[in-house]
Amino acid sequence: MSAAAEAASPHARRLEALARIWSNGPGLGGQLTAVNHSTIAMRFIVTGFGFMLVGGLLSMFIRLQLAWFDADVLDPERYNQFVTLHGTTMMFLFAVPIMEGFAMYLLPKMLGARDLPFPRLSAFGWWCYLFGGLFLYSSLLFDAAPDGGWFMYVPLTDATYSPGKGPDFWLIGVTFAEIAAVTASVELIVAILLTRAPGMDIRRMPLFAWAILVMAFMIALGFPPLILASILLELQRAFGFVFFDPALGGDPLLWQHLFWLFGHPEVYIIFLPAAGVVSMIVPTFARRPVVGYAWIVLALVSTGFLSFGLWVHHMFAVGIPLLALAFFSAASMAVAIPTSIQVFAWIATLWAGRPWLRLPMLHIVGFLVVFVLGGLTGVMLAFVPFDWQAHDTHFVVAHLHYVLIGGMMFPLFAGLYYWLPLASGRMPSESLGRMAFWLVIIGFHLTFVPMHLTGLLGMPRRVYTYSPALGVEWLNLLSTAAGFVLAVGIVAILVDAGLCFAHGRRARANPWRAGTLEWAVPRPVPNYNFASAPHVDDAYPLWHDRGLASRTARTDGLLGDPAHGRRELLGTGIVSARPEQVVFLSGSSWLPLAAAAVITVLLACFIAGWYLLAAACVLPLVALFCTWAWSTGWRGAPVSVDAGGGLSLPSQYACRNAPGWWATVVTMLIVGSLFASLVFAYFYLWLGSDGWPPPGMGDAAPGAMHWLALALLAFAGLCGAVATAAVRAGFRRRRRVVVPAILAASAAVAFVAIYVSLLAGSPGAPQAHAYASVVWTLAGFCALHLLVAALLCLHVCVRVGRRLVDMARPLEWRVAHAFLRYALVQAAIGWAVIHLFPVLQ
Repeated sequence: MSAAAEAASPHARRLEALARIWSNGPGLGGQLTAVNHSTIAMRFIVTGFGFMLVGGLLSMFIRLQLAWFDADVLDPERYNQFVTLHGTTMMFLFAVPIMEGFAMYLLPKMLGARDLPFPRLSAFGWWCYLFGGLFLYSSLLFDAAPDGGWFMYVPLTDATYSPGKGPDFWLIGVTFAEIAAVTASVELIVAILLTRAPGMDIRRMPLFAWAILVMAFMIALGFPPLILASILLELQRAFGFVFFDPALGGDPLLWQHLFWLFGHPEVYIIFLPAAGVVSMIVPTFARRPVVGYAWIVLALVSTGFLSFGLWVHHMFAVGIPLLALAFFSAASMAVAIPTSIQVFAWIATLWAGRPWLRLPMLHIVGFLVVFVLGGLTGVMLAFVPFDWQAHDTHFVVAHLHYVLIGGMMFPLFAGLYYWLPLASGRMPSESLGRMAFWLVIIGFHLTFVPMHLTGLLGMPRRVYTYSPALGVEWLNLLSTAAGFVLAVGIVAILVDAGLCFAHGRRARANPWRAGTLEWAVPRPVPNYNFASAPHVDDAYPLWHDRGLASRTARTDGLLGDPAHGRRELLGTGIVSARPEQVVFLSGSSWLPLAAAAVITVLLACFIAGWYLLAAACVLPLVALFCTWAWSTGWRGAPVSVDAGGGLSLPSQYACRNAPGWWATVVTMLIVGSLFASLVFAYFYLWLGSDGWPPPGMGDAAPGAMHWLALALLAFAGLCGAVATAAVRAGFRRRRRVVVPAILAASAAVAFVAIYVSLLAGSPGAPQAHAYASVVWTLAGFCALHLLVAALLCLHVCVRVGRRLVDMARPLEWRVAHAFLRYALVQAAIGWAVIHLFPVLQ
């Protein structure tokens, strides 16, 4: 063997070992248990496009029905079902999941990481997304498709006016699918904060990563109000609770407030990742760094912040006081400012560079034209008098599609063409792609420009026919014909993308000559992305360090030696991106699929009315999640790890900024948003009620039993503190730690029972009044989280007894203790809301 071959052998063996460690299992079982981020992300993307095609097919039937005033393609009931499923599919099953799929695929490569920090969580999210979407569409098999619109306004969707199972399929299916969005937000936030390449401080993060970070925080804060609204409405439909019944203290507008607390941020949750795609493509094809990097970052953050102050923008016609209308009208116009900053930055980048008009850039130009026009009509609708005139007309439908298709679809197709060579190793067809683009752009404008006019002429939306006296039949016929042209163009793009994987021309490395890190991965892209963790010193590292790609393909850098035989990920500082820890990741597992399948069975039993059987499914579900928690990471993880290059780093179990800790923080943020939405519902109903609590329900002031409940809450907190001290002492001696931990968990469990009996039992039956409904729900919500905290304490107790948690590896105890403190504080706030605030009435 030659000297060169001998020198190459260790490198080749390491690459072989990395490929083996990070590979999916063989056969169908390997595909079902895969957790690798590239595999899961591609499933999100393919599933998202699949749902897009189904939703697009529904829209074609809708347009055929509206093509002429006396069309008989769909009867009124089927038309309402198709409108509901079309809007629900595009908003919940396509727009957000597919952008999360792009983020899951690209971010580890952009950030210089090998994978996302919680691979099994990503897989679980995809299974929930798939099963939730199929659950929703299974309603067609039972002739029970929802027909209340994608917004599901009450009282039209309560049991009185919609006695069938259609709304239940919507409420349960959409909430099930939203698990994917929420879990992905945790995954993406932690990945962006903690797994960036060394040297990639926050001033060098790709703008796509900034956009996804803001989007993920918006999901964490914006999705819980809709989840809560869905739970409340399902409780009302299934068990007779009365949150939205005005005759019993409820209010139908509560649904609208909770829905649009999610709904308007949802528009920007969709738009911001698309804006991040534009910010990645424009510098590449302008051949220069983006203009105003810091301003774009500030614009992204400002857009996310302002979007939560706009929800009443959709409720101008419901009787809101004029002062509030003025505030929300001004906020609706103010959000255009950060968006305009980004548009001007993109135009300035192109102006100062040497633009190269290839397929991705062609779609960016289409985006700029369409989105600006949609933004102008959005400013028009921000004016209250105009909104009153255009409300519930096809003008609003046209505006919505200009914003969503212009703001999301065109950047999505630009990103698809831009990163296709990375995913497939081949180039898309330039001729087919250009033809498809022109079909899309022409078909789009001819579809939706006439809808502005029909709306101004008075054609209402969500109605299956219209009067010939409006004189809009020819405009509708044009929209319908153009809609089919648009559909052909979209299908052509997807066909081109599919053919690219099998028949496209071989792409050279970095075919667009981009400067960001994802183009440094080898081809074909290995499951581990980088053999050694890269080090960057610029926002566009490939433009300034041409040898970076070759160095990351070698195995003599950070984490290049796979001697541990584990999936390892480098963790870095939140701000500085200095190496801080080595994260051990879980491999292929059946647990995500099994957990999602049990949830599916539970929900199917619930919607069928088999409540005892649904409750019985909770036990195997808890067992699966306990097994999941027990098997996370590496049970025998060392305190420190040799990361290569003479650098020794702590494992995540011994690091203060561990991914598990920050995932807990984000989870508490999500749960806190859910709890805040529930408290908002309590105060909203209280302020709109003549008597709260009504006569005969609750006490005018906290009685002795209520103060006893608070004392028990304080006692539980004291038990937690004592257990903390005992466990910390036990960490040193590694004995006598099981009993105090069990006492702490038992105290929390006992408090759950007392809390429910004292606080939820006092108002009377939840079917009697909205006050009783909210109090029962609030108390049960707090009790559930105390029970989860107790289970976490028991879990840590057993781990300590097995010597898997100690002073040197305290991560799991920190997580359990933090969640216990959160649950106790939440319960105290719940007690105050129920027993103190009515006194102030």
